[in-house]
Amino acid sequence: MSQLVKYKAGDVVKMKKTHPCGGDIWEIMRIGIDFRIKCQKCGRVIMIPRPKFEKSVRSIVSTAAPGKPES
Repeated sequence: MSQLVKYKAGDVVKMKKTHPCGGDIWEIMRIGIDFRIKCQKCGRVIMIPRPKFEKSVRSIVSTAAPGKPES
């Protein structure tokens, strides 16, 4: 049984596949039915459906600071 992971805006995650720019580290900008994520190497922002995002995440690199407001 898989464990439910809670993602927050501001978390930084490592994805299984690399972006065409070569980066695989992304910052979560918005959470909902879709996730808005930003490549930490080139700055490109994309929207990705929740099921595809959750399947593609390899690990959480860092979590959002507790004092940082969510978007």
